[in-house]
Amino acid sequence: MESRLPCDDSEYRERLAEAARQTFVPTLPDNIPDNVDDLASNHRTGEAAQLLEKGIEQHQRCQFSAARQSFQEALAMYAQLANRRGQGKALSGMALTAYSLDNFQQAIKYSNKSLAIAKDIKDQRLEGQVLGILGNAYRHQGNHLKAIDYGQKSLTIMRQLQDRLGEVTALNNLGLAHKALGDLPRAMACQQQSLYVAQTLGLPELEERILRNLSNCCYSIGDYAQAIDYYEQRFAIAQQMGDHPLEGQILGKLGNACLALGDYFQAIYYIQQQLLRAQQMGNRRLEQQALGRLGKAYDALDNYGQAVEYYEQRLSIARAIGDRKAEKKAIASLKAAYYSQGNYTKAMEYHQKNLALTN
Repeated sequence: MESRLPCDDSEYRERLAEAARQTFVPTLPDNIPDNVDDLASNHRTGEAAQLLEKGIEQHQRCQFSAARQSFQEALAMYAQLANRRGQGKALSGMALTAYSLDNFQQAIKYSNKSLAIAKDIKDQRLEGQVLGILGNAYRHQGNHLKAIDYGQKSLTIMRQLQDRLGEVTALNNLGLAHKALGDLPRAMACQQQSLYVAQTLGLPELEERILRNLSNCCYSIGDYAQAIDYYEQRFAIAQQMGDHPLEGQILGKLGNACLALGDYFQAIYYIQQQLLRAQQMGNRRLEQQALGRLGKAYDALDNYGQAVEYYEQRLSIARAIGDRKAEKKAIASLKAAYYSQGNYTKAMEYHQKNLALTN
């Protein structure tokens, strides 16, 4: 789901929020150890299974290089033991790690090897999961038709297995492939089905990630009212989870959607809530973004004096945190606001400041 796997790392979570990285990655099998009951008689199999489990845990913590090493060691052990199922699982782990590191060609290579084993030993669950990784990798390479083909095959298998979580993952990723191809109606249909199934599982974080994709789709086609509905559902889930950074992010999106609709007073309400949360968290970057949005809302209401006040505050914070891009935006906004106010001297002053930054 722009998102990969949830991690505790804040920078990784911020990256997840980007629209281009909203993928759900198939989780690796829970039934990791092969022949666990035989560990006493086959110590090497037990060691390989432990390495596989270690790799999965490292991947879930976003320790991708360490996970890759664990999966490689597990693969070598399983190869020595001629354990085909273990090899298939280790290869799927290597594919997943390569995918998470944006090495999509390598992800495809490992996935194909794992897929061949899964088919040979008739492991449908592994086959469905690897097909999902292949679909995601091809989507990121721009081969959307292949992504849809693999995604549909993964969905078919997950439904045959009655794997509800696997079905959610396949549907959402299939929706992202259709979106990348430009077929937004099919993309949204897939994601709505995904949301329906996710709601039966009682996993709020999963619901939130699907709602994020749906809201982004609606916003991109200009259906701001529906986007707001999905944002509000996301906000309720974020509150339920106690995720304050996510709450702040969603409030900003609600403000943007209301601005796009021309509902400026409602936009101001949401953005003021965002500003409050940013200040409570000490998140200066989010604070300057909120101030910029407030300035834009008051600009739209022709309240240039209030707009200038918020833009000035944004400029001050942008300079304090060394954000040159935000600084340029604040200066450009101030120039436009003063010009609209009829204060041409001030408008020229900020025009000169903008030129100085550009040069």
